[in-house]
Amino acid sequence: MEKKGTLTKPWFNLALSEFIGTALLIAVGCSFVVLDFASGSPMVHAVPNAGLRRAITGFLFGSAGGLIALSKVGKASGAHINPVVTLAFWLQHKMSGKLAMLYVLAQCAGAITGAYALTMWGAWAASTHYAATIPGPTGNIIATGGEAAATFCLIVGLFLFLGHHRIRRFTPALFAPLYAVMVYLEAPLSGTSTNPARSLGPALVSHVWTGWWAYWIGPTFGSVLAVAFLSAVMPLINWEVEVAKLYYFHHDPHGVFHRSSRSTSSMGVG
Repeated sequence: MEKKGTLTKPWFNLALSEFIGTALLIAVGCSFVVLDFASGSPMVHAVPNAGLRRAITGFLFGSAGGLIALSKVGKASGAHINPVVTLAFWLQHKMSGKLAMLYVLAQCAGAITGAYALTMWGAWAASTHYAATIPGPTGNIIATGGEAAATFCLIVGLFLFLGHHRIRRFTPALFAPLYAVMVYLEAPLSGTSTNPARSLGPALVSHVWTGWWAYWIGPTFGSVLAVAFLSAVMPLINWEVEVAKLYYFHHDPHGVFHRSSRSTSSMGVG
């Protein structure tokens, strides 16, 4: 096991994996936003219903996240690719605070890198403000509440999958349908970020910072509230999140993902 609190080469490699994973999430996931909503995109004409396009975009964005979890990147770092997912695992004592902070820095840097890759879409990306998340007409406070609610659903859904050994191996499959529903319902309020890094990257590239704080406060509050809820509910149903990963639950060569005292024999994926 690696010495806690020390920045070692394995820690650097874990952070690098989070950087790559988050960069891919933004570059690929936000490309779907550009394709589905850019001025002049054939998708706008093929699917004129904006709600249906939101659902499609959410499904594809969630699929990108699920595939990253299944990749070598996900095997190494756990594919959090979202500061509030890392926050939730830290609050559950599944990783150290210093490693969690390193993950958040790597995620933010990766999101910025991935957002700059969107410039390759040219005018299409510019017409969507590089997939920036912007509060809807109901304002910043409602957007913050929408982000909190959507993030609450994300963390609760994620931890309920991870908390039961019979279904945890299907965790990556959760994101596509979950985001299809959430983006369809909540995007008119805030754009459905649920990820401060996802909002940071496009905001930096587009120079659109409208209501930027909503995408930090809302998801953070939603994650904390979800962990509090789960801490009360999961012991009642005898479920427990054992490791801070979305897949490859046995793969923890450096002992940094803080497995619980339960036997790891119940964990579903090697």
